[in-house]
Amino acid sequence: MGLELYKTSRRAKEIFDLVDTSLSFPLSKLMFDGPTSELEKTINSQPAIMAASLASLAALEECAPCEQPEPVAFAGHSLGEYTSLVAAGVVDLADGFRLVRERGSLMQRAAERQSGGMAAIIGLDDVTLEEVCQETGVEIANVNSDDQIVISGDRIALARAMDLASARGARKTIPLAVAGAFHSQLMAPAQEGLCQALGQTTFREPKAPIVANLSGQKLTTGEEIKEELKNQLCNCVRWKQSVECMIDMGVSTFVEFGPGRVLTSLVKRIDRQAKTANVGDVDSAQKVAVQSSSL
Repeated sequence: MGLELYKTSRRAKEIFDLVDTSLSFPLSKLMFDGPTSELEKTINSQPAIMAASLASLAALEECAPCEQPEPVAFAGHSLGEYTSLVAAGVVDLADGFRLVRERGSLMQRAAERQSGGMAAIIGLDDVTLEEVCQETGVEIANVNSDDQIVISGDRIALARAMDLASARGARKTIPLAVAGAFHSQLMAPAQEGLCQALGQTTFREPKAPIVANLSGQKLTTGEEIKEELKNQLCNCVRWKQSVECMIDMGVSTFVEFGPGRVLTSLVKRIDRQAKTANVGDVDSAQKVAVQSSSL
């Protein structure tokens, strides 16, 4: 994970080196060599994904000509919101990695304390799914698009909710390979520790607005963003609303950084007219750099 970036981009290598220094732990070695079972632990996977995403951004900045369009907004889905804060200059790189590793550690301990999970529900409206949640005790964790909503909760309740959603007309229910019931009240044991970590971190105004997970609205001050993160852990990520907010702000091109194309796919589900691009390696960074210079 991220090895190609490390080997081929000087700026990306600096990101991986800095994450190791910030955490006093060779996370990059774990990313490059495994074992996968250790990398997949929440305490490691969260800073690893952040490192790969910021390394992809660094690779683009290295490839890009001097004149590049300024971002209209920054946003990220759940963990990605922290990555967006570093990209927008709200928190320092080292502070961002330390925050995310602490977040991952707290979430992992909360998940071990009470077993839970998440599932994607495809093709069921939010009103009907909210009724399912009320009947079973699970919670809506992510509103990703009109036809993709994620629920979260205790594993027994989650299984009941999936069955009930299918009976109420869902086209598909997909259990997610996650370690716990994220963005639900089962993460409450992690919230106090995260608030302490946030309180010890300096937050600045972003270079461009952050579009919040919880409200789907613009945040323009460090204090607003800090409050957002305090509540994000146990509440719903409204990605669909966030994307619609950015479109209303005039965003026509969305660039996703890091491994995978999940957010790109969701943006296309929300607005088929939106232009999208992914940067996950040096080749894609070079391609997007050329395209963005003409915007």
